[in-house]
Amino acid sequence: MEIVGIVGWSGSGKTSLVVSLLPALRKLGLTVSTVKHAHHNFDIDQPGKDTYEHRRAGAAEVMVVSDHRWALMHELREDSEPGLDALVARMTPVDLVLIEGFKSHPHPKIEVYRPSVGKPMLQGDDPQIVAVATDATLSGITVPVLGLNDPDAIADFIVGHCRLKAA
Repeated sequence: MEIVGIVGWSGSGKTSLVVSLLPALRKLGLTVSTVKHAHHNFDIDQPGKDTYEHRRAGAAEVMVVSDHRWALMHELREDSEPGLDALVARMTPVDLVLIEGFKSHPHPKIEVYRPSVGKPMLQGDDPQIVAVATDATLSGITVPVLGLNDPDAIADFIVGHCRLKAA
C-alpha cells in the first residue's frame, strides 16, 4: 500500500482536500482508505448504547456490525497511542492510504498552505513534503506547487509520485 499524507496548519483545508481527492482518485480506478489523527479525546460511541456499555465494562475491542458497515473500536486503556505504521498494518490492503495529520511521521506528504491562515509553511523544514497545494502564487518553492482547488491535478500528481497504476 502506498501512503501519502495531507498536512498543514489547522484551518488550512486538509479535510476539504481529502474529501475532494477521494472521488478524483476513485475515478482513476484506485482503492483508497484514510487515516485521520485527532489531537483530542474523541468517541464514536454514545453513552447508553450496547457497544458503549461493552467498552465501559472492560472489553479490549468491540466490533459493531450492520448490513451496511462495520466498525472496530479498540480501547488503549493504559497503552500509549500506536504509531502510524502499526495502525496502517491493521488496515485492509488498498492501493493508497491518505493520512490526514501525523505530520512528524516520515512519509511522503502534500502540504496544504493558505497564506490567509497566517502560519508559516512547513515545506522548508520537512524533507518529506513532496508538493504544496495552495490557493496562492508562491515562489522559491523547491517542490511542485499544485492548485488547491484542482483535485484532479493533485490526484494525478499522487498517482505519478507513487507510481500507481490508474485504470
